[in-house]
Formats: sequence, C-alpha cells, structure tokens
Amino acid sequence: MRVRNVHERVLRTGPSRLGELVDSLASEHDSLWPRDRWPPMRFDRGLAVGAIGGHGPIRYTVDAYDPGRSVRFRFTGPPGFDGHHGYEIEEVGSGEARIRHVLEMKTSGRALLAWPLVYRPLHDALMEDSLDRAQALCGGVPEARTWPVWVRLLRWALSRARGRRRSGRAGRQAKG
Repeated sequence: MRVRNVHERVLRTGPSRLGELVDSLASEHDSLWPRDRWPPMRFDRGLAVGAIGGHGPIRYTVDAYDPGRSVRFRFTGPPGFDGHHGYEIEEVGSGEARIRHVLEMKTSGRALLAWPLVYRPLHDALMEDSLDRAQALCGGVPEARTWPVWVRLLRWALSRARGRRRSGRAGRQAKG
C-alpha cells in the first residue's frame, strides 16, 4: 500500500525560526519533538546525514539534511516500512512560514495492517503534538486538543506491554 501522510502549519514567524526548531531535533535542546509525551528522537551522533537512530520502535537514518530548511529520514524499521519522512520549512509570505512533515512510504507484510490500525493514529497524534510545540514556541496559541480514544487506548496497551517486558527481563536477571 502506498502511503502519503502530511501535517503542516503556517505560523506567524520567519523561516529561520522554524529552521532552528528543526535543527534542534534529537539534541539535548530539542524544542520541536514532544519528548515529554512521546519516545524521544535519538541518533548515534548529531543531526547529520548518515546518523542512525529513531524514536520508540521506529528506526531510520538521516538521508538528507539542509540546515535551517529540511531534514529527511529513511526508514530502517519496522519491517514493511519502505520510504521516508521528514520536516520541511518554507516562507509563505511576509512574516509567515510553513512547517510541514511529510511521510511517504510503501507498506508490505504485517505493516499493511499495522500502519492503518496502530502506527498511523499514533503518528498523526505525535505530529500534531510536534506542530503544536512549534506554534507555541513561535508565539501562537495551539488549538486545545485531546488525543482520540483509539490513540489513548493504543498508548495504554503499549505501555502495559513495555511494563511486562521490563518486569520479565528483571525477573530473568534476578534468576540468572
């Protein structure tokens, strides 16, 4: 299945301010990624072409990076995600700029079901949280929103599964 998923906001700020936010990704001063609510974006080195990392179970490498303008990540996992995602910045008018996140991929295997049922709802909520951060940091007031019930249910189920995996590892280590 071919997937194209786009989230964007036009904000009352210059493109350089939005570029600073994109450039901060995965750094200790990351301002764009909502790491207070989602697994943090991490790389084996700074944001640079060839850096390897991801967030949560989503793995990728930095495929292209134009500081202050765009960054693109090529998926390396989970299996069945063949494509890329990233942020782009563009000036749209006097004192306004657009920040856009585009995900384009072809899914196969288990991802044919996992993308629409699990990953897409979580991805959509994450991207809206990220754009809310950008809007707030640029002097705007993001729309008040709550996650859809399905997203809350998925997050609850995933946190329970993580807790069981952690307690299982701790039990095996104690026995070992």
